[in-house]
Amino acid sequence: MADENNIEAAVDAPEAAPTEGRGPRRGRGAGGPGGNRGGNDRNRGGRRDDRRGGNRDEDQGEELIEKLVHINRVSKTVKGGKRFGFAALVVVGDGKGRAGFGHGKAREVPEAISKATAAAKKAMVRVPLKEGRTLHHDGLGHFGAGKVTLRSAPAGTGIIAGGPMRAVFESLGVADVVTKSNGTSNPYNMIRATFEALGEQTSPKSVAQRRGKKVADLLRRGGASVEVAQADAEAIAE
Repeated sequence: MADENNIEAAVDAPEAAPTEGRGPRRGRGAGGPGGNRGGNDRNRGGRRDDRRGGNRDEDQGEELIEKLVHINRVSKTVKGGKRFGFAALVVVGDGKGRAGFGHGKAREVPEAISKATAAAKKAMVRVPLKEGRTLHHDGLGHFGAGKVTLRSAPAGTGIIAGGPMRAVFESLGVADVVTKSNGTSNPYNMIRATFEALGEQTSPKSVAQRRGKKVADLLRRGGASVEVAQADAEAIAE
């Protein structure tokens, strides 16, 4: 009987010991102040990851047209020689009236292109388009020695533009336009002059709202009949 009592006491001792001592040892993540901090950090980190993941999904859902306009090798003179790098000029657009351009420098070409693309996405502007294919009216742009002329065109004309300007209109979603560049062939000045001209584009709807009139009233001033002006006003989306 004594041996049986000793065996039962030895078996029951581990279960009773925690109630008499400091209690069961818990891990840092399971409880206590340290555990709560660890758990909160993990939860906050998870929420941050979710937000970042959502942004990535939104960026991936929006299909952007990226055009590499120009890439140039640049150098910086430092002590002991020259340090070479690359400069990239990129135009980005969604093909639905939004476009932007960016410039980036890096030691390698892919990194320079990625920097320029990121800068272009941040600098995107919206341009009103007529029927989603051409400009509402003619425009002039001037930057440095570059001067550009933009003219709206009927359907089927296509993009009559060269070099950097063609990349802008393709990424913008313009299908019919006639352009002319004078003064310089520098792609940076041509791009900036083009965006200056695009920034002056206005739609009849915005002009009518600013002047407190109807779109049909503005279109009738060109000599169109009431029915034609009303139909054109209803066809204008922007």
